[in-house]
Amino acid sequence: MANPYGALFRTPGSLAFSAAGFVARMPLSMTGIGIITMLSQMRGQYGLAGAVSATFTLSMALCGPQISRVVDRRGQSKVLLPATGLSVIAMGVLLLCARYDAPVWTLFVSAAAAGTMPNMAAMVRARWTHLHRGSDRLHTAYSLESVVDELTFVVGPALAVALSTALFPEAGPLLAAVLLALGVLMFVPQKRTEPPVLRPAADDAPRVSALRGGPLVLLALTLVAGGTIVGTVDVVSVAFAEEQGSPAGAGIVLSVYAIGSAGAGLVFGALRLGVPLPRLLLLSTAGTALTTLPLLLVENIATLSAAVFFSGLFFAPTMIVVMGLVEKTVEPAALTEGMTWAITGLSVGVALGASVSGGIVDRFGPSGGFTVAITAGGATVLLALTAQGPLDRSLRARAEAPAEKGDAKPVLRTPCGHEERHPAPVPPDHDARRAR
Repeated sequence: MANPYGALFRTPGSLAFSAAGFVARMPLSMTGIGIITMLSQMRGQYGLAGAVSATFTLSMALCGPQISRVVDRRGQSKVLLPATGLSVIAMGVLLLCARYDAPVWTLFVSAAAAGTMPNMAAMVRARWTHLHRGSDRLHTAYSLESVVDELTFVVGPALAVALSTALFPEAGPLLAAVLLALGVLMFVPQKRTEPPVLRPAADDAPRVSALRGGPLVLLALTLVAGGTIVGTVDVVSVAFAEEQGSPAGAGIVLSVYAIGSAGAGLVFGALRLGVPLPRLLLLSTAGTALTTLPLLLVENIATLSAAVFFSGLFFAPTMIVVMGLVEKTVEPAALTEGMTWAITGLSVGVALGASVSGGIVDRFGPSGGFTVAITAGGATVLLALTAQGPLDRSLRARAEAPAEKGDAKPVLRTPCGHEERHPAPVPPDHDARRAR
C-alpha cells in the first residue's frame, strides 16, 4: 500500500511549513512547566510558581482564539509577527523580573502579556486544510498533526525542566521564547502555502465568532475532558512512581502513553473509514472511557504502563475526529479560530486535570487521582452523545449551503488596495466526493 504520509509531503512547500510549524509550536508545551520550574527554584514558592504559570495558561486560552480570529480576517503573515513579538518581549520581561527579584505583581502582568503567543498548531492545520480541502489527504494531515502534538507535549516539558535544572533557572522559558521567534520567522515568509483571507459566502453575512451556532462548543468541551485525562495521567504517574520507590519509572509510563497515542494516530491516519464522523466521535470517546477503567487495577509500574498504553490508543484518534468535525462544521472564513478553540480546549483540560488530580492525590493517594481520569472519560462520552444531533444538523446544513449560497471566496487585494473576489479553488476529486 502506498505511504499516505509520503504522498502528503509531495505537495510543494508542505515540508517547509510543517517543519517551521513544529519549531514554533514547541513553546506551547514548554512555557508553562518552564515558568513553574524557574520560579520554584528562584523564589522557593511552588504556590507562586503555579499561580504565575496558570496566569500564562489562562491568558493564552483567552487570547489564542481572538488572535486566530484576526488571522482569519487579515491573514497569517499580517498577524503572526506582531502577536509573536509581544509574547517574546513579555517573556523576556518575565525572565528579567524573576532574575532581579521584582515585585510579585510584575510576574503576573508579564505572564499575562506572554499569553498572546499564537496557536501555531492551528496555523499549520489551516495550511493543510487550504492545500487538501475536499481530499482524503486532509484526514492524513490531521492525523499527522495529532502525532506532532503528542511529540511536542512529550519532548517539550522534559526539555524545559532539564534545561532549567541543569543550566540556569531561566533556561527553559528562554529557549521557548527563542524557538517561538525562530519558528514564526521561518513560517511567515512561506507565502505559497498561506491560506487566503476568506469572506463569508453571503456578502452581507456579519462576522461572528466561530463559537456562535454549530457544535463547536461541544467539540471543544470534548477535548477539555480528553485533556483532563492526559493531565491526570501526567501527575498521577509521577506520584505513583514515587510511591513505588522508582521516580524514574514515571518517565517510562509517560513515554508508553505517548507511544500508544502516536502509534494509534499514525495507523488511524492511514485508514479510509466509511463511518460518519459523528459516529466515529462516539466510538472513540467510548473507547477512551472504557480504557480508563483498568487504571483502578494497577499494582506496579509495569501494569500502569500497560494500562496507560491502551488508554492512549484512543486519544489521538479522538482528537483527529474532532479536528475533522471542526473543518466540516465551522465556516471556512472562521476555520483558524475554530481550530484554535478546539486546541485551546485540550490545553485547558490538561491544566485542569493536573490541578484537580494533584489535589486529590495529596488527600487520597495516586489511586484516588485515577478517579479523575475515569470521570473525565465518562464526560467525553456524554458530550459526544449530546453532540450527535447538532453535528448531524450542522453537516447537513453545510452540505446544502453551496447549492444555495455558493462557497466562501478568497479576497485578494490589488496594489491600489481594492478587493477582488475569486472563486475558491476546488480540488480535482471534490465534485466526486460531494456526489457520493
